[in-house]
Order: sequence, then C-alpha cells, then structure tokens
Amino acid sequence: MSYEEALKKLKDYGQEHVLAHYGELSETEKENLLTQIEITDFSVLLACKEDKKAAERGEITPLAAMQLPEIEEKREKFQAIGLETIRKGKVGAVLLAGGMGTRLGSDDPKGMYNIGLTKEVYIFQRLIENLMDVVEMSGSWVPLYVMTSDKNHEATVSFLKDKDYFGYNKDYVTFFMQEMAPASDYDGKVYMEEKGKISTSPNGNGGWYSSMYKWGVAEKAMEDGVEYLNVFAVDNVLQRIADPCFVGAVVDGGYAVGAKVVKKCAPDEKIGVICLEDGRPSIVEYYELTQELMNARDERGDPAYYFGVILNYLFRIADLEKIREKKLPLHVVEKKIPHLDEKGELVKPDAPNGYKFEQLVLDMIHELDGCLPFEVERGREFAPIKNKTGIDSVESARALCKENGIQL
Repeated sequence: MSYEEALKKLKDYGQEHVLAHYGELSETEKENLLTQIEITDFSVLLACKEDKKAAERGEITPLAAMQLPEIEEKREKFQAIGLETIRKGKVGAVLLAGGMGTRLGSDDPKGMYNIGLTKEVYIFQRLIENLMDVVEMSGSWVPLYVMTSDKNHEATVSFLKDKDYFGYNKDYVTFFMQEMAPASDYDGKVYMEEKGKISTSPNGNGGWYSSMYKWGVAEKAMEDGVEYLNVFAVDNVLQRIADPCFVGAVVDGGYAVGAKVVKKCAPDEKIGVICLEDGRPSIVEYYELTQELMNARDERGDPAYYFGVILNYLFRIADLEKIREKKLPLHVVEKKIPHLDEKGELVKPDAPNGYKFEQLVLDMIHELDGCLPFEVERGREFAPIKNKTGIDSVESARALCKENGIQL
C-alpha cells in the first residue's frame, strides 16, 4: 500500500493522525506501518458511536447438561466411539494461546509460564502432556493447531521448537495467528503504540475460526479429513483435550457443538453459564446473571443455571462452515490502553481510557443448532490460571495438580 492509499483509507475513517510521525520513521518502519494500515479493519471503530449498552438478551431458559452419572453409565460406549473417531484422524485440537502472562507478572506468552516447584513445568507442557495421554490411548497423533497473536507469535513458536514440542510430533503441530483489532479512545480515535505502530489487541475468543480460515489452516484440516475441532484455552492446566468420552458423546448425539461444563462452586461464581436464549444454545456471562436466574430451579429442584463453561468446546467443522460468513456481534470492552500522547510520549494509564473490540465464542455457539453441555469433574479438569495468587491462580492450580498426582 502506498502512502497516498493509506492516507485515503485513514481519511475515510477519520484516523489521519496515524501518519503524524511518518516522516520520523525509518524505511522499514514506514513499510510496516503502511502494511498495518492496509490489513486493519477500521470499521470496528464505528461501534464506538453506537449505543454502548449491552445488546438486549432474548428469553433465557435452562439447557440441561449431560451429568456425571449418565456419562458414567455410557462411558464405555462413548469412549469407543471417540477413540474410533480419533483413530480415523477426524479430530483436531485448537489451542487458543494468543495471551500474555502480564497478570502473572511475566512479559512472556502465558503458555511459557513456569508453574513448577521442584522442576520446570510450563503451562504449554502440561497441556501437551494431557493431549499425549490421548495419543497413547488411541495410538494416533491428534493434529494440534496453535493460535498465537501478533504480540507473542515469534516467542511462542521459538519456545515450542526449543523445547522440542515437549515430545509431541512436530509434523502434527501447525501455528496460525489471531486477527488483531485496533484499540481506541472513547471517541473512536485509534491509539498509537509507537510512532510507527497502531495499538491493537486480539479480536476475542470468537475470532479463532475466521483466523484459522484466513491462514489456510481450516481448509488444510478439512483436506486432511478433520471433521471436529476441540477448542481449548491456554490457562486451564488440568483439562482433558480431545477427550475420547467427550468426543464420543458429541458424535453419538449428532451435535453441532459440545461444551465441557462444571458445577458452579457458588451462585455468583465468575464463570459463564450454559443456557438457551430464544430456544437456541447460548451462554450468559456471570455479570449478566440476575438474582432471579441465580435462584431459579429446574423441575428436579436443582439450580437451573448450575453449569459453568470452562472454554473447552468440540465443534463440528461442517456447522462452522455454515456460519463462517456470518458477522458475529462486536463486543466493546473498556480497558487500560498504553499509548503515545500528542507529543509522542508513552502514557501508561491507571484507569480505563478506551475500548478494545472482541468477538466471543458464545456468539458462535448461539448461531449453531444444537449444543451438548457435558459435565466434567471440577477437581479433575478445572484449574484455571488467571492470577498469580488467590482464586483461579498459579497457587490454586498447583494445589489441584498435587491433588491429581501431578508432580511439579
């Protein structure tokens, strides 16, 4: 893209300030900035001018989960179906690893964080070890697709290569990058991270399939015969990945998507809850749960909104393809965004000062026809690492690993 073309695009969206320091940049920096302008979708900034109130939700009703007793009854059947599906190469795993370890006090990608006590044990390592259990059980390698971001791609690729993928077959590991969205002030004016770089952030956990498709990875997966993708977050070190029982239950029931869920530990726990919205599968975020919904009971007298999602889903690719062209809702999120001021000096705000723009996986699920909430044991599959200490922390994850006989 030429300077003139870039300026025209920026003028169309009222963002000419992006080129304010263009004359001070090196030739390489100029080229990088023009490329960034070319690939950036500035149309997301229009959301700033729209009503900021959360979109009105439809009618929320309970969605019954397949609970542990029923799963145990059918485990042998589900396991057999799942293992056969895996052996036929129909299951791939997608690791959402675009985040950084900032809240853990690290400048590295989150997956590179060492949770070991007596030896080095990295988050990436724990996840790959969990997937290796299935490889050994099935006798088949599961294709692993690792989604990185603009901020951590090189570090992630380099780290996993240096660690020899923790024993995973490198021929079955593919990297792709998450799309980025510009960050802006409250008036929709994009912030600059550097004089030659627009401030951006990953476009949310709902953008993973479109990113996978744009990189040509989704098409390659389909060509290779992959029919199901198990999408999972980087920060839960106990979760089972490409779990044959889970795969078997989803395949047997003919569902478009399955969602691993756990019983909530408290009505107000900060975890999204699986439900129906206007008769279609959906997720109500913890901050959207009214007291009425928290207290609601089902026909058995159990809490109606009892099962929280752990960001471990099994999607059928054929159904993802049907919704690939659909424009998912854009969620405008207030954040603290470091940026350059008008003098070109870096500002690190203490309070939220603008917006980031995200698509969420819950909106993908809502577009699909059928979802199986599949209960897993909380103590055996849910050890999220969001913070360094306290709830959902490195400390709590270490304790849960110890309870499960995992040496750290």
